[in-house]
Amino acid sequence: MTKSNYSVGDPQAEQMIQDLVNFCDNPAVADLIRETLTTVVKMGLEHKDRGDFKLTSNTLKELRHACRVFLPYRNKRKVVIFGSARTPESDPSYQMALETAQALVEKGHMVITGAGGGVMEAANRGAGRENSFGINIRLPKEQRANLHIEGDSKLMQFKYFFTRKLIFIKESVATILFPGGFGTLDEGFENLTLFQTGKCMPRPIILVEPKNGTYWESLIRLLEEELLSRGYISSIDMNLFHISHSVEDAIQHLEDYYRYYHSLRYVNGTTVLRFTKALSPAVVSYLNHEYRDILREGDFQTSEALESEKAQNEFPDLPRLVFKFNKQHFGRLNEMILWINRNLV
Repeated sequence: MTKSNYSVGDPQAEQMIQDLVNFCDNPAVADLIRETLTTVVKMGLEHKDRGDFKLTSNTLKELRHACRVFLPYRNKRKVVIFGSARTPESDPSYQMALETAQALVEKGHMVITGAGGGVMEAANRGAGRENSFGINIRLPKEQRANLHIEGDSKLMQFKYFFTRKLIFIKESVATILFPGGFGTLDEGFENLTLFQTGKCMPRPIILVEPKNGTYWESLIRLLEEELLSRGYISSIDMNLFHISHSVEDAIQHLEDYYRYYHSLRYVNGTTVLRFTKALSPAVVSYLNHEYRDILREGDFQTSEALESEKAQNEFPDLPRLVFKFNKQHFGRLNEMILWINRNLV
């Protein structure tokens, strides 16, 4: 057997791995199954630290289970809602989260929460079981799932925060944050960091609280007075999020984001933005004038699906905008996506 670039290096082991690949009978991802099995065998040959193996095993099991749960719903857009588990039903944020989830469902979306109480309970309650997911975390003091997702097949239990947060991002197209504690801020800053560094696809990140609330304004002051003024972040990073003080504005911002924008894909150094409506020459001309600062080289150009996209049957009929993105100015990229959505007629 010819040794691949990534292999165990033992003919007998390679044959057993190949036998398991054949047993799975999944040609579309046979190479990835082989790599995964090779990783496990290589790890087994390298050392005997049981803790490392428990971490690896639990991580893989959690990810496999979550992917299996979400797989039947991949054709529906899902929005993750974060907020304090301690928010009482009498708090205006509770009612606002409930109404936001109801409005999302009316627009055809499903809702994902951390399955706990407070804002999470309100969101699952507003969305209803049929349109809810819960991604619970096992804690030393157990966090019981709220009554509106408890016992549902779309409730998942996670041991690790990092796998849980990965699934939150992976399975959703937008993030809505209500006021909360360390956990809410952790999720919010992770969303912002992943977007800022290009480690997640563009998405609306909406900071929501009732009218006259001060929670997010106080945080923005901190960002401006301490982070921005010291150069720890740039002014364009402030374009990564949107503040809303009403359910209507939050939903409108989300709907505006996906009015024409569909998805992003990187193909051999080219950034591909897919839209549900073709961009006019006037729009492309404007982009080449106003957003040239995000280009590494060349111009913005319209395009049909690229060959690698056609090979994977990735939305071949959608019109494209292709360009050489510098992969630095994601705040500007976000601004550009919003501008296109608002100016295509």
